[in-house]
Formats: sequence, structure tokens, C-alpha cells
Amino acid sequence: MDFEYLKGKLDGVIGMGFEYAPKVVLAIVTLLVGLWIIKNLERIIGNAMEKSGLSEDIRPFLQSLISVGLKVLLIFTVAGMVGIETTSFVAVLGALAFAVGMALQGSLGNFAAGVMILVFKPYKTGDWIEIGDNMGKVSEIQMFNTIIKTFTNKTVIIPNGIAISDVITNLSTDRYVRLDLNVYMPYEEEFDKVKPIIVEALRSIPEVLEEPLPDVGIEQFDSHSIILAVRPYCLPDDYGKVHLEALRKVKAALGANGIKVAYSEGVELGKIGK
Repeated sequence: MDFEYLKGKLDGVIGMGFEYAPKVVLAIVTLLVGLWIIKNLERIIGNAMEKSGLSEDIRPFLQSLISVGLKVLLIFTVAGMVGIETTSFVAVLGALAFAVGMALQGSLGNFAAGVMILVFKPYKTGDWIEIGDNMGKVSEIQMFNTIIKTFTNKTVIIPNGIAISDVITNLSTDRYVRLDLNVYMPYEEEFDKVKPIIVEALRSIPEVLEEPLPDVGIEQFDSHSIILAVRPYCLPDDYGKVHLEALRKVKAALGANGIKVAYSEGVELGKIGK
């Protein structure tokens, strides 16, 4: 191989090295310094959000969003410093983002709904809520889903888009919740005799609140029995226990006093009062 040819190639490589080395070094320094600045900015912004009283649910998301945005901007800056044409790269990135957005319309809708939940706070982590047929305690609010634990200890994952578009009942807005129970009393029994027995049975349950007092009244007259509305109050966390104990205690108290409970098909027990 021609020595002069090799020498020319080597000179060309060395020349390019001298030309691009300062740019590469400067780009590396810019990248390292930029990452250090972004890290400190994240800390400063996080402290500012905490001092402003911003919800703990939304702080990590906003910090991540700001961090990703700053890092993308830094990468574009470094790429431009070493001579990479970023215009076409931005165009390709935009087209890719559009294509991904079209493919993930449902997910993006859930993402937007998650942001709305974190900003407007119809519920927060730890609240007892009811969405559609799902009732439970919010264990986590993710960017795409809300995760709740039901009274039967089942984990239910609800897409945020469904949560925000459905009727949300937040049981933790007030300090207590009301259980709506029904007892079917035969017509031959006297309500004034039955009511104090049921109230006393409910008050014997430690988790039933003294204020408001449990309420017992006639809800309606059925063809074969009188439907009594039995309404004890308790804390949301005690709902499951009070539900079971109320049914047990009322049944036992009525039986101990010789009062029969009528039977009716389709009776619904244990609804939470709205």
C-alpha cells in the first residue's frame, strides 16, 4: 500500500481529532456540569414544593417531569455542540411521539386523568371511596391507575380515565360513615318494642359511634312484613367489622327477646349511606 496514501489518511484523522477534540471535551464537560446542575435543581424544586404544601401524591410526578424535560434539553444542547444536526432529529422525535400518542390514546387519557386526580384531589391515598361497584381504601394513586383495597382485602385496579368519568363517592370526606341495614319485622310485632332492642344491640358494639346515635325507623310496609331501616354510624376503617357485628348482635338480641325476624327475598344488607 502506498505510504503517501496512508500518511495522508493519518494526517486527515489527526486533523479531525484536533478539530473535534475540543468540541467533544467541551460537550462532555457541559454534560457532566449540566447533570450536576439538574440534580441540584431537582433538590431545590423538591424543597420548594414541600414548603408550598403541595400534595405528596403529585410532588414525585412533577419532579420527574421536570427532570426528564431538563435532561432532554441538555442532551440536545450537547448534541449541537459536537456538530450533530438536531433539526431533523427533533422532527423524527416529533413524528415518533405522534405515532406513539395515537397508539396509546387510552393510556394517555388515563395519564391525563391521573394528573387531574392529583391536582383536584377528589380523593387521596388513605381515603375510603366508592367508584361504580368498587368500594375500598385507596392504597396508591398511580399515573395511569388508582389501586384500592376492598373490605374483602381484594386489590382492585381502576384506570384513572374510568375513575374520573364515573361517580366518585368519597367516604372519608366526613369523619364517619353510615351503614344502611334492613330488618324485616313481622306485622304482629310492635315497633316501639323492637326499636330499643335494636338500638341497645348496636350501642353494645364498641366501634359504633355514640354521636350521631344509631337510628332505627320504619322504612316501608312490605306485603308480608315491615321493613325497618337500621342505621349505625362508624369510622370508615371500622365499616367491615361493624357491618358483621351489627347483623350478629341485632339477630341475637331479637332472638333473646323472642322476636322473630321475617324473611324476604332480595334483601340488601350493609349499604353505606350516602
